[in-house]
Amino acid sequence: MNDLGIMVLLVGVLFLILASGVWIGLTLSGVAWIGMQLFSSRPAGDAMAVTIWGSSSSWTLTALPLFVWMGEILFRTRLSQDMFRGLAPWMQSLPGRLLHVNVAGCAIFAAVSGSSAATCATIGKMSLPELQRRGYPEMISLGSLAGAGTLGLLIPPSIIMIVYGVAADVSIAQLFIAGVIPGILLAVLFSGWIAIWAITHPGQIPPADARLSFVQKLRESRHLIPVVLLIAAVLGSIYGGIATATEAAALGVLGSLALSAAQGSLSWATFRDSLLGGTRLYCMIALILAGAAFLTLSMGYIGLPRHLAEWIGSLGLSQWQLVLALSLFFILLGCFLDGISMVVLTMGVIMPTIQKAGIDPLWFGVFIVIVVEMAQVTPPVGFNLFVLQGMTKKDIATIARAAFPFFLLMVGMVVLLYLFPQIVTFLPEQMKN
Repeated sequence: MNDLGIMVLLVGVLFLILASGVWIGLTLSGVAWIGMQLFSSRPAGDAMAVTIWGSSSSWTLTALPLFVWMGEILFRTRLSQDMFRGLAPWMQSLPGRLLHVNVAGCAIFAAVSGSSAATCATIGKMSLPELQRRGYPEMISLGSLAGAGTLGLLIPPSIIMIVYGVAADVSIAQLFIAGVIPGILLAVLFSGWIAIWAITHPGQIPPADARLSFVQKLRESRHLIPVVLLIAAVLGSIYGGIATATEAAALGVLGSLALSAAQGSLSWATFRDSLLGGTRLYCMIALILAGAAFLTLSMGYIGLPRHLAEWIGSLGLSQWQLVLALSLFFILLGCFLDGISMVVLTMGVIMPTIQKAGIDPLWFGVFIVIVVEMAQVTPPVGFNLFVLQGMTKKDIATIARAAFPFFLLMVGMVVLLYLFPQIVTFLPEQMKN
């Protein structure tokens, strides 16, 4: 059987097993075992045991459960209410007023969460009832939250960046720092669109609350101090070279426990629920990563990645054509798979092609995170759409329609990254120096 026939067979088996309801991690391992057993001379059982143990015992991967736990702890504290109180007074004078709290709140929480779904759910619980009570239009409220919630993937610490770093053998600390400027820029684009929408729909924005003096605004902003200090401690320790990503994650967990204790919201129930919630999420991710590592090894023995890279290289695609083709591929894939599965499923095949085309793996990591962000707001498998559907009981199509302008802004962001790669590479270069 030729390479195309093998690939069609394995992809068919993959989707057949997925459609039957088997967990993604087990599906990946099963397809890898079938591939090695049928098309390789290496004993599949021995390879599976060695690969899964090696991927599961990685020290670099230790940062992942710690950042997940940190987000879970903060998810269960009074952080969201405090963030609203601290941000709202400064947003009243902007076109769109409190709609900007969705963007600013998501950007801040993203810097201590690492999860798109957690960011969207936490800020949504805080902002949606408040915006509805004040009479803000529902569609722009939902759209801005769905779009801004994706910042949880881009602004470090990011769970998917850790997954990409492990899968593609790229420095996680450099990936984190590389995501800072693109994350801030994307948040500015979201706020800019909200301002333009508000200016063109002046009658739909409720009047401002009573004006506060500058001193009163500062007094309300004191509620932001704890979370800002936590962000500074986690990212500052990485950027300054004081701590690795794993050590910074441990610092973040200790800081979030101290923060929740100071708020008076750290109880045994909160601690237990955050630990169990983080464990459940990490176990799911770890199983997917283990299965993907075995699938990558299997593909390597069969020779598919090398042959695919050679085939794509023979097409003579320029860099921009390759980036465009991969963007369309990942957006399409995102209609059926979650972001982490997309990354781990494709890295073994895609990375040789990227390296052959001369694309910086660090730049590609930020690029792929933004494309995965798009997948978070595309039906039928858009995680942020699911979160908002559960919170509002609206149908997926309505929420996806509300989020569509923010999807287009992310497309524009990909174009900006391609035209100006320094947006990604500037801070990592400064970090090296």
